[in-house]
Amino acid sequence: MASQVIGTGGALPKRVVTNQELSALLGLSEKEIKKRCGVEARHWICQGETTSTLAIEAAKVALQDSGLPARAIDLILVSTTSPDMVFPSTACLVQKGLSARDIPALDISASCAGFLYALSVGDQFIKTKSAKNVLVVAAEVKSPFIDLANPGTAILFGDGAGAVVLTDGTTGVRSVRLYSDGRRHRLIHLPAGGSRVPMTEDSLQKRLHTIKMEGRGLFRMAVEKMERSLMVLSDEVALSDIDLFIFHQANLRILERILKRTGIPQGKCHITIGQVGNTSSSSIPIALNDAICHGKIKKGTRVVLCAFGGGLTWGWAIIEW
Repeated sequence: MASQVIGTGGALPKRVVTNQELSALLGLSEKEIKKRCGVEARHWICQGETTSTLAIEAAKVALQDSGLPARAIDLILVSTTSPDMVFPSTACLVQKGLSARDIPALDISASCAGFLYALSVGDQFIKTKSAKNVLVVAAEVKSPFIDLANPGTAILFGDGAGAVVLTDGTTGVRSVRLYSDGRRHRLIHLPAGGSRVPMTEDSLQKRLHTIKMEGRGLFRMAVEKMERSLMVLSDEVALSDIDLFIFHQANLRILERILKRTGIPQGKCHITIGQVGNTSSSSIPIALNDAICHGKIKKGTRVVLCAFGGGLTWGWAIIEW
């Protein structure tokens, strides 16, 4: 038995933020912004849009693509580190928004590797016959947590959601491997807003409710961990036998470095960061849906998903379409 992907979907906010717009705010040229991260535009939410509304929109597209009604779903998993609120979970809001049955719904917080973590949970539910059809959504809204006084993060992040529908089948998710290292959590984190640093006037003045990132250290760790992950993966299947690689769209320079060090041809890597930015855990399902729309994935295609993010968390998955 395998958990098979039978539907994909994506959703982006209406507002498009170009490098031209950010250039005026940050004092960087459009050329310099693109050189630093490879991003030309990203989407930020506007009034009425939230993590849950994007998640619901992406889920509806994935359900339509799968041919299944919402009432056929047995479990809803939402990967997010930017929920609508601390509780209830965003997954419960998605369940309400889809008018799904009274089924389990829960959030998973694993930063940029969160989609892989959620995919793994859904895969296990299906393989243990605890569920037949699972909706896996990754939805992130990072724009409210960006410090426009810090160009290192302000130029990177975008908002968006991606979703897949899993069902039991004979082909599909072949294997998933997950890792974490909490010792290096300070490389990228959001200090305030939890029980450790509750919201106060002082925390607001110090901008502790915005993303903090040690760029150089994070860059090095991202390349090192994803390259090492691919070497572990190559013990199971030769990288040359993989038809398409979809990496977390963190930074174009990171992707270019990984491809150079592993020898993976750029033509085998689907890249979306230029037009959507770094959308955290939603970047892989957004890119996956985009690759399908561009005809890069069809029956028999062997796909590798690979991600690295805060926590630190990272991992990979092999899917046979």
